[in-house]
Amino acid sequence: MNRKTTSDGTRRPLAPAPRTAAHGSAALGSAARVAAAVVTMALLIAGCTAPQSPATPEPTATQTASPETARPGTEPPGTPPAQAPPNPVPGSTIPVRPATPPAQAPAEPAPRFLTVEGTTINMPIVEVGVSPDGAMEIPEPFNEAGWYRFGPAPGAAAGTAVVAAHVDTTSDSAPFSQLKSLAPGTLVAVQREGAQPLTFRVTGVELMAKDAFDGASIFRRDGPPELKLVTCGGRWLDEQQDYGDNVIVTAVPA
Repeated sequence: MNRKTTSDGTRRPLAPAPRTAAHGSAALGSAARVAAAVVTMALLIAGCTAPQSPATPEPTATQTASPETARPGTEPPGTPPAQAPPNPVPGSTIPVRPATPPAQAPAEPAPRFLTVEGTTINMPIVEVGVSPDGAMEIPEPFNEAGWYRFGPAPGAAAGTAVVAAHVDTTSDSAPFSQLKSLAPGTLVAVQREGAQPLTFRVTGVELMAKDAFDGASIFRRDGPPELKLVTCGGRWLDEQQDYGDNVIVTAVPA
């Protein structure tokens, strides 16, 4: 099968592979609810490639990283479901680790738009949660980013706000493919609902292997405030039908 080679490493095959539960639910790339008392968070992203073509999609209220999962943003943050999401499906290679649930809904306004200086990253942000297989959801449209709504929001006094999106489609790069090349000092602007926009400054870019993903450092609820932008990176692994790494950009209030 023909493959494309990009600056991101080896691109996935042009023909989309069958999507498993793990690939359909989360970040960063291929691609919910969560109980207020129990949150099971996967390493971060189970897949990295959006299934649609590069043409700009028309997001709807029910589009999510998984066709079977309604967007968590359609219910108020902190509303407990009937039960906690199940553990990842058997055979999943994404480790899970418990995450401390928030005491209450984030006090800061929800982020609604993201731009990154010197790039074409200029995209809306939607609220996402946890998919049934225990991974962070990722919006299906490749030009849309997801904010983990059960964690801190950008602008919170403490903890890490996590925003993730696909790295590519089956035929082209997505805006977040540019994360790997951001230089320290790059400015990131976040527009918020009913509040003043925020500006963050990039302090570093890290390539973290998915099989050694430190979820506790990413989904952090205390400590200095940070913004984490996450997508997939590294080489495309045919056997796993996924990228081998996550690209993680860390930014602090400017």
